[in-house]
Amino acid sequence: MAASVHATNGTSPKLLTRGLTIHFGALCALEPTDLSVGVGEFLTLLGPSGSGKSTLLQLVCGLLEPSGGTVLIDGEDQADVPVYRRDIGLVFQHYALFPHFTVSENIAFPLKMRGVPASDVKRQVSQALDMVHLGHLATRFPRELSGGQQQRVALARCFVYQPAIILMDEPLGALDKKLRDDMQIEIKRLHRETGATIIYVTHDQEEALAMSDRICLMNHAKIEQIGTPHEIYNRPRTEFAASFIGLSNIFRGSANGPASDRRLATQHGTFVLPDGAGADGQAIVVRPEHMTLGVQGANAVSGTVREIVYAGSETRVITALGDQEEFVMRLPPGHAVPTLGERITASWNPNAATVVP
Repeated sequence: MAASVHATNGTSPKLLTRGLTIHFGALCALEPTDLSVGVGEFLTLLGPSGSGKSTLLQLVCGLLEPSGGTVLIDGEDQADVPVYRRDIGLVFQHYALFPHFTVSENIAFPLKMRGVPASDVKRQVSQALDMVHLGHLATRFPRELSGGQQQRVALARCFVYQPAIILMDEPLGALDKKLRDDMQIEIKRLHRETGATIIYVTHDQEEALAMSDRICLMNHAKIEQIGTPHEIYNRPRTEFAASFIGLSNIFRGSANGPASDRRLATQHGTFVLPDGAGADGQAIVVRPEHMTLGVQGANAVSGTVREIVYAGSETRVITALGDQEEFVMRLPPGHAVPTLGERITASWNPNAATVVP
């Protein structure tokens, strides 16, 4: 059965896939998938390598031919529309700039290929250069630019002709962390100012959380969960979603007790479940920032401090529960930090946890 996931803005979707799937021999690279992306939405396809996110992107733009299903853009079936006629812009990790063209000529190329009048080309290129703050580098060649500047040119070349949808496949993968962070802000700004519909592929969870209107988390060639960054992080629906997005403490056991007082029996203790927890929960997820040093909540676990990681804005305390299990706490600046080998107890409010099957 296809996973059915729809945009929530109440308008007709910009992109709609129905039962979209592809097989390579016996291998199913994408399970039948229904996905709806709203007009002006920034949707990120997130997941580990081999989860199907880049495959889905390539099916949308026509670089791969599906084994079944349909792709609709603005309600029009794209089955017989070749890649170059689909109103889609592409930005990849490798910028693919023409080395013998200047910055301005690179940006002008898609306009000229579409027969835009010369006077309009000049104006639109100028606007695109201003948009990415590269007007002072218009006459330079790609070899004379930094990696970040080349990526801005690639973005401008895509945004300049205002395609219906912009697809970005790991566009910041080749940049260092500081430049990645800067470019994330730039892409968010461009999205906000242009109102473009963007589908963005990454395996970087922090990037997805920082940039997206919604995140489509993929695993084993299908959609695992989709929602806003806040929903994905704070209310994961599966253990995979909880473990892939951010740091998580997962305690497994079996639920029991009446609906008004559900508890989870584990080898580390019996924990009170959140209000409204169903009968099918087999584990609880507690984020490190929701755990408090000492007994200050209804639920508590004890262990021996195995590692202390200073990360500037926080200190992570990794504590062993047994030979193979551990839990992590995040302590804010100025908070007292335990020592290696110390026996500690951490607690949490039951309603700060999430129950997963």
